Amino acid sequence: MTGPWTDWNHVLKVDPDKDLIDGETFEDVCQTGTDAIEIGGTLDITADKMQRVVDACAEYDVPLYQEPSNPGVVIDDDALDGYLIPTVFNAKDAFWITGAHKEWVRIENGMDWGRTHTEAYIVLNPEASVAQLTDANCDQSADDVASYASVAERMFGQEIVYVEYSGMFGDTEKVQAAHDALDDATLFYGGGIRDYDAAYEMGQHTDVVVVGDLLHDEGVDAVRETVEGARDAMEERAEAEA
Repeated sequence: MTGPWTDWNHVLKVDPDKDLIDGETFEDVCQTGTDAIEIGGTLDITADKMQRVVDACAEYDVPLYQEPSNPGVVIDDDALDGYLIPTVFNAKDAFWITGAHKEWVRIENGMDWGRTHTEAYIVLNPEASVAQLTDANCDQSADDVASYASVAERMFGQEIVYVEYSGMFGDTEKVQAAHDALDDATLFYGGGIRDYDAAYEMGQHTDVVVVGDLLHDEGVDAVRETVEGARDAMEERAEAEA
């Protein structure tokens, strides 16, 4: 599996419904050192809000991906490197496994399949908006998480498996279990990454650290620290495995 994410350590998720810290710009955001910017959010997202962020980031040399929360917010823009479409493997509501996707393929002018990829989400924080929206069963053991990861990669051919703890720092044992279960797929982790130490710690257990709310809450300097933490952890792990 050779998607560009195989070379990433860090992804910055920008929520189009949230403001940047006063005085900061999207130029600052694009210069944090992150490997890619993912534009998306769970609530109150519109195509116009998505477009505003894409336009603001388009002139800078950082890969841009849209993670649309529903078909109605998909935008067609050559500045985007691609689309990352979530499918929530532990959702009780089947709409978030295949139902929404059935509607996605009906969007005007059709899907740009050459730039469209899916992310196999395993949502584990029951208090998170995404867990409540999708009615996710978050009561999962480490073995359950590993099994979901295997199903995603082996049965459904997913190139990205995403362990999501949005709003809290996750259980490293469960994240490691997902990582150990994968052969070629890339493991993303998101949730509770607030500083260098958190990024470094989780970087020991995942392939890509995803940071989101920190940008809107504390700003680009805090994000830069997480970029450094993730990179240092993964470089050390690579050296140890060499």
